[in-house]
Amino acid sequence: MTARVCILQGDLTEETVDAIVNAANPKMLGGGGVDGAIHRAAGPALLQACRSVPEVRPDVRCPTGEARITPGFELRARYVIHTVGPVYRGHDQDAALLASAFRSPLQLAAEHGLRSIAFPAISCGIYGYPIEEAATIAAQVVREHPWPLHEIRFVLFSDAALAAWTRAFAEDSEVHDR
Repeated sequence: MTARVCILQGDLTEETVDAIVNAANPKMLGGGGVDGAIHRAAGPALLQACRSVPEVRPDVRCPTGEARITPGFELRARYVIHTVGPVYRGHDQDAALLASAFRSPLQLAAEHGLRSIAFPAISCGIYGYPIEEAATIAAQVVREHPWPLHEIRFVLFSDAALAAWTRAFAEDSEVHDR
């Protein structure tokens, strides 16, 4: 089965899917951008759930490139899958870490039997990842193999991100826009 891919512009916190992906920081205790918006929309129980995720080392609950899952609480999504993308520095490992930040939530969704997932433009805000490159990496990860999901959405906030993701997935005839 090949998942249907949707490229949309909108508010990730309003998506009705099994899981939305949070572009989190390693502490998983909220922040700005998408992370802050998700924490505000999910309510205070999300912060409590994040605090209950064990640290793997001091101040790190989710290392860069990995993912953790919590309930969605007041969101329309049943779950939040938190992933940490890299801060862009122009190093060779940046692309591998970003690919892992897109891949890990897909793997976690598959492990939990989820059918739909919605992503933001991971690392493209305060972490400074170039949008075009991030979109290309996201498309490569989705194309790696047929993910056992029905739908993979990319819900993008800015016009620039929407355009970049649309270009990155242009060769895929199964891309939809709602």
